[in-house]
Amino acid sequence: MAELSAESGIPVATIKYYLREGLLPAGERTSPNQARYGEEHVRRLKLIRALVEVGGLSVATVREVVAAVESDQAAYKVLGVMQGALTGSAVDVSDEDREWATGLLGALAREHGWKFEDDNPVAGMLVGTVCAIRALGHQALLDQLGRYADVADRIALADLDTIDAVGSMDRIVEAAVVGTVLGDRLFAGLRRLAQAAETARRYSEW
Repeated sequence: MAELSAESGIPVATIKYYLREGLLPAGERTSPNQARYGEEHVRRLKLIRALVEVGGLSVATVREVVAAVESDQAAYKVLGVMQGALTGSAVDVSDEDREWATGLLGALAREHGWKFEDDNPVAGMLVGTVCAIRALGHQALLDQLGRYADVADRIALADLDTIDAVGSMDRIVEAAVVGTVLGDRLFAGLRRLAQAAETARRYSEW
């Protein structure tokens, strides 16, 4: 345990907590009070730390994600479970608002060849988001949905290109988790840098 802590940079108490919470598989028992841990434990610890500390996920969400990574389901099903765990719960909206948002987003999805289904957690999140934007009176943002969708297509291509380069299926799923959680953070940071630069170009004389 001490060597695992030194190798991963994570305190022993935290490792024990992750073991109790089912985030980290148990080591190979070598004596009543000792266990052997391998490189896969170090990699898992680094993944957990990235998801919790950088990605900002709760331990409960990380547990769902880890369970999906370890499951024997087909890759696309595992990725679906992962997306559901990372998306969060849908926001309640009125039936009228839901019908409007579903029509808007459904048309956008059809145009881009995406699936937009009511039981998809991402659909629920998007419905709540566009309803909130409209309620705040920012129609100009909604008018740019097509441009945002075009960028999303390009990002998805980059995401899958990085995943394809990984190799084994377990590493592909792990890469998808990292790419989704940390990729969101990465793109958010790049977006803010670009916004700052564009703001300076447009409004430097104001």
